[in-house]
Amino acid sequence: MALRIFIFCLICSLFDCTKKAPFAQDPVLTRDLDSIRHRGFITALLDNNSVSYFIYKGRPMGYEYELLQNLAKDLKVDIKIKVISGVEEAIDKLNRGEGDLIAFPLTLTQNRTGFVSFTNSFFNTHQVLVQRRPAGWHKLTADQLEQSLLRDPTQLIGKDVYVIKGSSFQERMEHLSHEIGGKIILHEDSAETESLIREVAQGEIEYTVTDQMFAQVNQFYYPDIDIATVLSLPQQIAWAVRKNSPELGASINRWIARIKKNGTLKIIHEKYFESPRFSLEVAFSNYSSTRTEKLSPYDDALKQEAKKLGWDWRLLASVVYQESNFKPYVKSWVGAIGLMQVLPETGELFGVRNLWNPNQNIQVGVRFLKFLDDYWKKTVANENERTKFVLASYNVGVNHVIDAQRLTKKYGKKTDVWEDNVEYYLVQKSNPKYYRDALASAGYCRCDGPAWYVKKVLQRYEEYKIHIGS
Repeated sequence: MALRIFIFCLICSLFDCTKKAPFAQDPVLTRDLDSIRHRGFITALLDNNSVSYFIYKGRPMGYEYELLQNLAKDLKVDIKIKVISGVEEAIDKLNRGEGDLIAFPLTLTQNRTGFVSFTNSFFNTHQVLVQRRPAGWHKLTADQLEQSLLRDPTQLIGKDVYVIKGSSFQERMEHLSHEIGGKIILHEDSAETESLIREVAQGEIEYTVTDQMFAQVNQFYYPDIDIATVLSLPQQIAWAVRKNSPELGASINRWIARIKKNGTLKIIHEKYFESPRFSLEVAFSNYSSTRTEKLSPYDDALKQEAKKLGWDWRLLASVVYQESNFKPYVKSWVGAIGLMQVLPETGELFGVRNLWNPNQNIQVGVRFLKFLDDYWKKTVANENERTKFVLASYNVGVNHVIDAQRLTKKYGKKTDVWEDNVEYYLVQKSNPKYYRDALASAGYCRCDGPAWYVKKVLQRYEEYKIHIGS
């Protein structure tokens, strides 16, 4: 017995038995396309940066984000997003079932194929060195500038290069170190690639590595960086699913083939990687989450008014974006005015006539939301559920939602729960069986719109919470 204990301790001392793998290397559950469709949504693990996913003037945007919206429509499911910063963490959460798809711009490597199944590639790229151009580089001749920059990879011997821990960039630099016959001093960093690029631009570190497409976009933000030194052969960029989700992977591959053929992929790719004007607008906008935490010029007013509702101001901001895209001088075909699309009759009810004034418009909209919240407090105690009733009422009118609640009670469902209960009967109000019911005093309604409205406002609110501080 003592000998066995001694041998075990010896093995542990050599191989560190207590050390855990950095991520779950194999799936711990089975969830494929059928169960995802039955559940009604797919969970995507996504990075938060100036290319993949960000907020611009109140609108969620990004290369991966737009592709995911298109994929969700193709699969006929909703999309839920979890922001993850590192590849190892993403693989861990994927294999633990906390996500169904890694929607990173992943470099397809042989090592990673042991842990995930890659989709077909979206495009090819190569890895480049990110270095800072010398001070006054604008005044140098082309030859002088070239001579000041590192172009031969062997010049990296003995140099400090910062890379994301566990990334394909780290793997490539380790291989390059062997190839050039000298040691590159690698610093593994847990920061995001954009943070390292910014540190290079600000002179805090000398070098980092990223893929050429991502570097190209960041050069619009940081014009003093150089990205022309190529460090790898062309590499495939793809997404990944669990190894035991073959149907999901096959369906995504069919979708990729379609968007390549119909031009959708090309349009989205050009928008984010080949449009200098758009990239510059995002880079220098006061309302881009890539550089600020502002949504609109009306944030201060929204924060102040949201307190009267007891709401998170970002939820109120999502309502305003849904109503007007933060445009204060719009008028709908029914006569609704301004940021919160307030009807003149509503303005008069609350004693406000100048609905074109953004602050007054927000004040009236909030007072109406407060009125609706007070009404629904009588029958919907749960605050989160009540918010859905309030939003639907703001969009379509309280009487249609009252009808839906009455029908919900008649058919034995829960009258204080929105999804699959009151929401269901609201949508049914385009069906004669329901809108001709004596309980439905407001009559016919194409109420799939209000149901969609509630979903979009709340979904955008969740996205605002990811990017914008409270």
